[in-house]
Amino acid sequence: MFPPYCNGKPGEKQYLSPLAKVLHLWYNQVKNVCVEENMSKEINWSAYLSPEASPGFLQQLGLVLRLSVPAILAETSAIAMEYIDAGMVGSLGASATAAIGLVASTTWLFGGICASAAAGFSVQIAQLIGAGRHKEAQSVVRQGLMTAIAIGVLLGGIGAGISSSLPHWLHGADDVCPHASRYFLIYSCALPFSMLRQTSGSMLQCSGDMRTPSTLNILLCVLDVIFNSFLIFPTRAVTLLGSSITLPGAGLGVTGAALGTALSEVVISVSMVLFLCFRSPALRLVKGIPWQLEKNCIQTAARLSLPIALERVISGGAYVAGTRIVAPLGTVAVAANSLAVTAEGFCYMPGYGIGSAATTLVGQSTGAGRKDLCKHFAYLTTALGMLLMALTGTLMFLIAPWMFSLLTPDPAIQELGTRVLRIEAFAEPLFAASIVAAGALRGAGDTLVPSVLNLVSMWGVRITMSMVLAPRFGLPGVWMAMCGELCIRGVLFLVRLLRGKWLENRAVKIPET
Repeated sequence: MFPPYCNGKPGEKQYLSPLAKVLHLWYNQVKNVCVEENMSKEINWSAYLSPEASPGFLQQLGLVLRLSVPAILAETSAIAMEYIDAGMVGSLGASATAAIGLVASTTWLFGGICASAAAGFSVQIAQLIGAGRHKEAQSVVRQGLMTAIAIGVLLGGIGAGISSSLPHWLHGADDVCPHASRYFLIYSCALPFSMLRQTSGSMLQCSGDMRTPSTLNILLCVLDVIFNSFLIFPTRAVTLLGSSITLPGAGLGVTGAALGTALSEVVISVSMVLFLCFRSPALRLVKGIPWQLEKNCIQTAARLSLPIALERVISGGAYVAGTRIVAPLGTVAVAANSLAVTAEGFCYMPGYGIGSAATTLVGQSTGAGRKDLCKHFAYLTTALGMLLMALTGTLMFLIAPWMFSLLTPDPAIQELGTRVLRIEAFAEPLFAASIVAAGALRGAGDTLVPSVLNLVSMWGVRITMSMVLAPRFGLPGVWMAMCGELCIRGVLFLVRLLRGKWLENRAVKIPET
């Protein structure tokens, strides 16, 4: 894919520039980790999914861990880099942190729509591969990529169009709105690339390849921090190993943070698409499969995605409403709220990693017609997620002050952030139940009922309770409402999972041979 940049005799690699050499070496290293190891250690799905296969508990647990660990590591890296990112912006003051925090709920909304669109195609891929229908899966890849580009451009245009007015709609302070507007504009321009990255990564995960998207997502975080370090701060002198060196910088502040994230998205989305199309053992492009949209595939994707998208839109609206509730509490409250959300990511990273594995395992088991394995994998992943997030919640409660000391030097933000973060720690086990169970249900094609449960929980409990508690308790009241809502949501998802109705129907229709 990337040429050797030869300009000498045939067979001699004489690179045009040091930058070209670095890029070529970087590509080869990533390829070795993501691709060659995968191809030599592919999962033998027939040992788990064939009609005669009967994997024991330890075998199932081993497969869950094999798929979950790379995703959890990627989540861990993402949260670590978010801490560094937040610390960089936080060092600029409360106004800079508040500017990003003000539009954070809207960026989650747009990101959620991207993820829901990706799910419509990746779940089909999981079930088709489980059924041994590899050519149909490769056709879904093509249609998913074309749709991703279209949706990404549409969302980016909408975001750019509302960027100047959005901070004012959210009741941002006068000194915060200009920075928040520029941040969201740049974020919106990168949405087509974000959409491609999420779609390609989700497809790779559902094919059973967790290593490639996880490694690339880790690189995304690393690049984000590197770019930010040059774009946020001005040129400055730093001391390294006793020596003073000068680091160049653009001094763009909040705008630099947005540009760093956008540039990272561009690099990694291109890499993700290249690996998907040319290196994936199961999904790489082969001749004979046309690039055209098929009615059945698009209808199935819409049936799977629209409930999730609607839920993300309405839930995103709930996050925006929550921001409107928090904004009048002051700049310190907005900044503490934003940083507490970042800090909480430390807890739920295992849940989302295991949830990704649950989608793959249940999806492929559904395609293979193994309802028994669907149930076993769903129960096992949910229990594992709850256990791990109970542990991380306990740890978060204990080290909350230290976590906030890393994110901001402002004592008022540290004190308020620590209080609300410790409230949230009690919800983590049931929050895990909702995250992982949702991933398992999604793999089976059950997206409508989980979306309804999320909507009822968010609007019926969280927003209502926040409106009641915020005037009396301030930001802690908002987080009390959040804690209670997450517990109720977890119980609802456990009831849905244990009742087993999601096993009755296969949402993706596998054509007969």
